[in-house]
Amino acid sequence: MSRRKLTRRQFVAATTLTSAAMVAAPFVRSARAAGSLSIGFWDHWVPGANKASTDLVNEWAAKEKVEVNVDYITSQGNKLLLTQTAEAQAGSGHDILASGGPWQVQAFAEQLEPMDDIMGPIIKQNGEPNDTVKYLGQAGGKWLAVPASVGSQIKGPCSRIDLMKKYANIDVQAMYPAGSPPKADNWTTDTFLKAAEACHKGGYPFGIGLGETTDSVDSAGAFFQSFGAELVNAKGDVTVKTDAVRQALEYYKKLISFLPPDVAAWDDASNNKWLIAGKGALIMNPPSAWAVAKRDAPQVAEQCWTHGFPAGPKGRFAPYLPFFWSVWKFSKNKEAAKSLLVHLSQPSSIEKMVVASGGYDLPAYDKLTTLKVWAEAEPPKGTLYHYPNPFHHQKLSIAASSAPPKIAQQIYVQATLTKMCLKYAQGEKMEDTLAWAEGECEGFMRS
Repeated sequence: MSRRKLTRRQFVAATTLTSAAMVAAPFVRSARAAGSLSIGFWDHWVPGANKASTDLVNEWAAKEKVEVNVDYITSQGNKLLLTQTAEAQAGSGHDILASGGPWQVQAFAEQLEPMDDIMGPIIKQNGEPNDTVKYLGQAGGKWLAVPASVGSQIKGPCSRIDLMKKYANIDVQAMYPAGSPPKADNWTTDTFLKAAEACHKGGYPFGIGLGETTDSVDSAGAFFQSFGAELVNAKGDVTVKTDAVRQALEYYKKLISFLPPDVAAWDDASNNKWLIAGKGALIMNPPSAWAVAKRDAPQVAEQCWTHGFPAGPKGRFAPYLPFFWSVWKFSKNKEAAKSLLVHLSQPSSIEKMVVASGGYDLPAYDKLTTLKVWAEAEPPKGTLYHYPNPFHHQKLSIAASSAPPKIAQQIYVQATLTKMCLKYAQGEKMEDTLAWAEGECEGFMRS
């Protein structure tokens, strides 16, 4: 068996991440495509969600007479990332493999099968994907992966209705009413900061991490973008020493003073635990914390409302984390793999998977942001209505964009944004913090 070596860039990128008619046309079996298909899916945390995916695969396989083998691979311990890295090195493995995170499509771009032939019809049917999916799922003007609803998420505010009313005088249900457009013109970064201060004084601080894992980085990224603050711009120029970056750092210094004292050590489970334990008035998270609260702390769940991000001087941005399905160039059954991905991308298939996840999973496509599951989720009824951004009230983004993806990835996985915020908040001079970040970014560009 031939072995393929990863480029240094691929290796660094992978190992640092720790954390219509044509569309519906049946797969035509041929001597080249017939046989078996091996699939590696992300192992969903929601009970029953994997079964929905399996049922859809089996439905397709029975119709097309293709033998399938499905593996569910956990992202715990980076097993999904390690699987992808090992298969890339070996030039052998699953025909279809999920990317359990945002950056893997870019890291393995040279070894992925182009998907333009199926993405064109899928987009025509489902609507345009959001800009972050395009940014991460394309390279060289070509689609290299299919957006997966499974796992994709927005990490927006989940607020306690009662605590926000009592301490911040904010009615989040009136601001983001179920079934209606947002009434959130006054929901700005300034309002957010005042609310954080009020809830802190009331003994229920906002739970926003400043650690090095994705939840913390995603939140920081959205705040920086709301100020127009970029460390590296789309052309690849280092733009650390700008007024916009200074403004973002000044804002975060104020915000940190109203957060729990240990947020620098928080991981992706910390904010969930903070909310479920009834300790805080707001976190930034997909509905996983609310879903667990329904089971373990129903008195907390019935007070939760998921809604939009505060707007800054340069707009309203929401942290978005997309997952993808990709096909290796070395796959022995590319035609069948693409046919299955078309089946999984049908609106009816996507809705089944979203419902199975309890509304956690988010389709990337413009026409699929108003499924019934989000309007009907409870308690309280409508709590997830605004989670999928049905009115396009905010721009879905990922931290460190719009830098070239391979540079943005390093800023993201090295948690440069949260490190900057902590350095400055802990007393380092502004220009020293900026000089450190500039040096980091210049190093990422050389790697």
